[in-house]
Amino acid sequence: MRLFVFSLFLLISNSGAAEDARPPLSEHPRIKDAIGLVDAWIDSLLDYGQVPGISVGFVVDQELVFAKGYGYSNLENKIRTETDTIYSVCSISKLFTSIGIMQLRDSGVLTLRDPIERHLKWFAIESGHLGSGPVRVGGLLTHSSGLPRESDFPYWTRLDFPFPEQEQMKEQLKEQTTIYPAETRFQYSNLGFALAGAILADTSGLTYQQYMEQKVIGPMGLQDTRPYFPTRLHGDQMATGYAGLRRDRVRKELPPFDTGAITPAAGFTSTVKDLSRFASWNFRTLSGQDDTVLEGNTLREMQRVNWVDPDWKSSWGLGFSVSQEQGETVVSHGGACPGYITHFAMLPKFKVAAIALTNSADGPASLITTSLIKVVGSALRSLDTPVESPVNLDLSIFAGNYSTNVWGGEIALRVSGNELAVILLGNPRVPMGEIQKLRYLEANTFVRVEDNEPREFWHFELDESGRAVQFKRHQGLYSRID
Repeated sequence: MRLFVFSLFLLISNSGAAEDARPPLSEHPRIKDAIGLVDAWIDSLLDYGQVPGISVGFVVDQELVFAKGYGYSNLENKIRTETDTIYSVCSISKLFTSIGIMQLRDSGVLTLRDPIERHLKWFAIESGHLGSGPVRVGGLLTHSSGLPRESDFPYWTRLDFPFPEQEQMKEQLKEQTTIYPAETRFQYSNLGFALAGAILADTSGLTYQQYMEQKVIGPMGLQDTRPYFPTRLHGDQMATGYAGLRRDRVRKELPPFDTGAITPAAGFTSTVKDLSRFASWNFRTLSGQDDTVLEGNTLREMQRVNWVDPDWKSSWGLGFSVSQEQGETVVSHGGACPGYITHFAMLPKFKVAAIALTNSADGPASLITTSLIKVVGSALRSLDTPVESPVNLDLSIFAGNYSTNVWGGEIALRVSGNELAVILLGNPRVPMGEIQKLRYLEANTFVRVEDNEPREFWHFELDESGRAVQFKRHQGLYSRID
């Protein structure tokens, strides 16, 4: 990871004036090879995991390097997913609400240390903890307020039970209690962000929807992002949501929903294209090129760790999840609503982001973003390394999908530079992991390379047209199936 991000930093920092002169990264052979690897793996998730639809994107600074839809946004009508397919992004909504709160902070309307009663006169919840301090605005954004996870309604588990409106949430607060003293423990709270959205509305004189559209979504240039569920588009551009797989391998179609007062926590809908624009807005703002929504310093403040739990297991920024992966900062947020699992992840310092949106309650969104960052990122760090084919051999004749008739699953072989990459397909719950590489030796024979050391041999058999039809490894035979 360190090599990747350092090399990527050099790539970004040296692009500068030459940016307009270079071809798009998506046209680079190494990027194309990497995308081919990810593409084969994601495509297999549809069949082996029976995932209805997936839309993905990978961003480098201001370029959407890779974007694609897989499967169906509606299974019954066979409507294909696209990069402009709309999904419920659920808790990714919290990023937009947090940005709104920070706008008010920067304009002097509030501070993060304000007790929320200062802005919501109706706020009342019983504290079951002697000596607890007040619930503060900043605690809502870091999930350290001590508030319960939800308003006191079963909206996540009962399809026939609607989300509460604000008056209902307000009344039910009187029946709830805090579960921790304020600012002592992390407790993820949709209720907290619902209250943050109420603060936005009450202090601005706008409705929450108006504030988001006028102050955040519009100025960012987002074209298909909404702080509500566009019911009129449901089953068409708006993907239909599906429940998790039942025992009989069937998914139940889920109806559209209105998140009501919980919208600031979970009510946004968006697309891969728009969340890619959102990522690029982040990178412009952080680099001082765009201050129309937030100052760069404010966004950096949001993406630093602002809360760490006493056990050091949870760390949070202001709205953003902030974590360390092999010493590098990853800023992200996932979303899980009935019928939709989504994930948005960035390495802000190095201007890369990955987005995955799915329309199933068990969609592998975070696995996909992790794999995109790893695989495409690996290609980014080797852009300047020449790709040389071994002894003028066309490696594409070996590329394809192979399998045994006994064990099932597939082995996908794809060209990667001057080698073949090996991808294991068939387990939708396992990320791509370490991609194995095959190096050509002679006479249709390759050797698997690990730690730059040769391992076992792979022997290919070609048909009369010169195309590989099977290979042998460890004495086992694998036949082409594509």
